[in-house]
Amino acid sequence: MSGAGKTVCVTGASGYIASWIVKFLLQRGYIVKASVRDPNDVVQAILRRQSTYFHLTVLKRDFICLKQTYLKKVSFDAAVDGCIGVFHTASPFYHDVKDPQVELIDPALKGTLNVLGSCAKAPSIKRVVLTSSIAAVAYNGRPRTPEVVVDESWFSDPEVCKQNKMWYVLSKTLAEDAAWKFVKEKGIDMVAINPAMVIGPLLQPTLNTSAATILNIINGTFSSVYALFRFSLIYLKVHVADSGITVVKDQAKPGVSSKCGKVEQSQKSEVSDALFLIYGFVYDGSHGGLGSAMEKLFGSLYLGWIILCGGWWSYVLKLKSEAGLETFINASFGWVNVKDVANAHVQAFEIPSANGRYCMVERVVHFSGLVEILHKLYPDFQLPEKCADDNPYTPTYQVSKERAKSLGIEFIPIEESIKETVESLKEKKLFSH
Repeated sequence: MSGAGKTVCVTGASGYIASWIVKFLLQRGYIVKASVRDPNDVVQAILRRQSTYFHLTVLKRDFICLKQTYLKKVSFDAAVDGCIGVFHTASPFYHDVKDPQVELIDPALKGTLNVLGSCAKAPSIKRVVLTSSIAAVAYNGRPRTPEVVVDESWFSDPEVCKQNKMWYVLSKTLAEDAAWKFVKEKGIDMVAINPAMVIGPLLQPTLNTSAATILNIINGTFSSVYALFRFSLIYLKVHVADSGITVVKDQAKPGVSSKCGKVEQSQKSEVSDALFLIYGFVYDGSHGGLGSAMEKLFGSLYLGWIILCGGWWSYVLKLKSEAGLETFINASFGWVNVKDVANAHVQAFEIPSANGRYCMVERVVHFSGLVEILHKLYPDFQLPEKCADDNPYTPTYQVSKERAKSLGIEFIPIEESIKETVESLKEKKLFSH
């Protein structure tokens, strides 16, 4: 199906899955109206012709960017007006939440209903494709063992989610359930795509949660340093090996350019050495975006905060030296390549007979299996050698591919997906090995 001259809307268009959907739609000739939380990042990337963002350099004519507001009613009316299709991908996905209702559930549930409400008022729309999740499928209290096949007839149980405090799972479950009820009432043609953990190459400039899962395995416990410093002016990585501490300048926070150049320095195992290097990056007033005086103020405050954490760092370093290599978590998840997921969205829109839900899982693998694959692909990486607990491994299970294959999806093997993820993370300098 050619999209030439046809207009579609993609919500959350700067996200991991959505950026690939946008790329595939543009390649098919569609005009894409994209809603994003911050249009500036996308528009500036287009105007600067940074082809690494969507891997396309001529987007201005066919790419219209609109600001989205999750919780305000009718906020998507302009975005969907004149469109023949809507791809609703916008939904928060992260684990470190203080208020699940405000941070996850409301944006997912109310945001979905707001988009569908706007779609109900737009007679031009032929179909809506909803990005749901395997999270809305597999968590219902039923056993998941190697002989069990999960399929689209499964629905997660909100009570099970609440009891286990699985707030992201709950948000996706409630959002999809509400969406099906709404479209049935309003007579909207909707298809849902339910991917598992999505990995593969990143088009967006920032690290997303699922790709971070692979990064965490590679970096071990000290991936927590990334979280610890994620609000600093400059992102850093701290790797601790037997020989000492390595502090690597990683990536400037979006909107703050750096002229510090490439910095990589090995030090003895002394926390103070690492701290002064970190302070040097934050203190440096030579880069644009913020005045040097303001940066020095933030740098000073930040250094003080780091020093307060010095005792904690010393303790962590001691544990690191005693424990050796880090552990992997005892869990099994489904995995799928982002390109397959994006392609499934487009196919679900274009194939007239597409309907209902489509689970997108290439394979369910325990974290021990991920470590094994990474070790075969990158034998020089220092990877975890043991599980975080002594319990039996969480069993794997099967997920039906039958309906996904009806969309023409031929799944990319997980080994290739992991390699693409690692190489993409390297390319974006999100880690150094």
